Amino acid sequence: MIFKQLKQDLFSVDESYYLVHCISADFALGAGIAKEFNKRFNTRQKLFTIYPNFLKEYHNHNQSGICLPVEHTLNLVTKERYYQKPSYVSLTAALFRLRDFGKKNDRKKITMPKIGCGLDRLSWYKV
Repeated sequence: MIFKQLKQDLFSVDESYYLVHCISADFALGAGIAKEFNKRFNTRQKLFTIYPNFLKEYHNHNQSGICLPVEHTLNLVTKERYYQKPSYVSLTAALFRLRDFGKKNDRKKITMPKIGCGLDRLSWYKV
């Protein structure tokens, strides 16, 4: 695996990349980078269309760390509600699901911000 840490506009990469970010299971996408994803790609509507009962299933199964693909974005579900904070455990689980998705679909290129470290307030050093 080749890992590169770059400082550039996340949305300026070419279409061979999946764009990755963290969201809540309620698909709020109302703040931070998630809001920008929604503005650019209509992510919220697409998530509700593809995964109409996701929040109920997420709550009933007490799941954590899910990777939901939508076109060229990968949405890492790290918490149930937008106002909650994720844990390092849920973020780690989501990253493992991201890895598994990449292996299964032979995807080599992803780009993501410092996930979990903006509004979610996790430590980038620990992430």
